[in-house]
Amino acid sequence: MARREPLNREKVLDAALALADEEGLDGLSMRRLAKALGVEAMSLYNHVSNKADLLDGIAERVFAQVEPPDPELPWQDRIRSAALSMYRAFRRHPVVPMALVTDRSNPTSVRALSPVDALVGALYAGGFDDEGAWRALGAVNALVFGSLLLSTGGFAADVREHAGATNVGAYVTQMNPAALPHFSRLLRWTQGGGVDPEADFRQALDALIRGLENQVA
Repeated sequence: MARREPLNREKVLDAALALADEEGLDGLSMRRLAKALGVEAMSLYNHVSNKADLLDGIAERVFAQVEPPDPELPWQDRIRSAALSMYRAFRRHPVVPMALVTDRSNPTSVRALSPVDALVGALYAGGFDDEGAWRALGAVNALVFGSLLLSTGGFAADVREHAGATNVGAYVTQMNPAALPHFSRLLRWTQGGGVDPEADFRQALDALIRGLENQVA
């Protein structure tokens, strides 16, 4: 019989993230995770304290996928790089932003918060004072998480499609184009495959950065 490799926190978190990606947050339980790992549920508590610790751990793993911006770049490009990398990492694992915005996860480790620190550092480099940096960080976070909400169907749908893709047909069928001519026209355009969630995010991010530039000009 092949000898089972010993369990550790890293393996538990890897399996938890895979299970959450597949089953969603509600499908992630100690019992299901233990079954996926082929162990007893009680053995998991040697590596994680509880489900909150588990969620913080998988959030930390996704934050760690965010590539740090080059500190030699202009501050605008550092913000662009960090925000885009954060968007991509969270879009690969939409359960994590769901856990964050619903306060089911609140990781406080250096590993998790380094991407945020890089963003704040870029804002200070751009000339923002503390209040300005706080508000600008909120704007960047709102864009990242808002775009994820719209482009991943509430953090739960197929990340390859925009959130409304499965519902547009129903909208178009039921909508009265005479009463809502502009919105119905726009929805029909989306059916032609012109929607690109990442391109939408990039454009919105560029607009936000131009606005930030104006504040410190």
